[in-house]
Amino acid sequence: MKQFTTPTILLRSLMMYVACLGVFGQAHAQDVKIGYIDAQRLLQSASAKAAEEKMAQEFSKRNKELQDLATKIKTMAEKYDKDAPVMSEGDRIKKQRELTDLDQDFKRKQRIFNEDVNQRRSEELASFSDRVKKAVKQIAEAEKYDIVLQEEPIYYNPRVDLTEKVLKAISK
Repeated sequence: MKQFTTPTILLRSLMMYVACLGVFGQAHAQDVKIGYIDAQRLLQSASAKAAEEKMAQEFSKRNKELQDLATKIKTMAEKYDKDAPVMSEGDRIKKQRELTDLDQDFKRKQRIFNEDVNQRRSEELASFSDRVKKAVKQIAEAEKYDIVLQEEPIYYNPRVDLTEKVLKAISK
């Protein structure tokens, strides 16, 4: 087993220190420009709200039909509860079946409506996300950013926040 003397250990430590300085100094010499966008602010922007409004208008008629059907079922159920004691057994069974059928129809329509809304929301979100990515890429290339982060960092200098520039770009 070879024993190292103190001067050998010091020499090796000094060589490692110099090597590290060279590597880190070289990395530091190449400035990396980093930007940041606030995804929450983008999702609360006028462009995002306009997409939500568009969807609300698109589905308003179907939503109204569902609300009307729910009201109809509620009214029929209340009437049934009130009239059931004086109805014949056959009429009671007929009204129960009618209410059950109407309720199942309502639940089916509501499920389909919710699936359509969710699918449309996903499409709008994907479209919005594509517009944001395109705007970020254009800004990053024009201003020579190496990295643009989206997740909220613990700290960032407001000068690297590109959110306003992206909002302006997507609102055009």
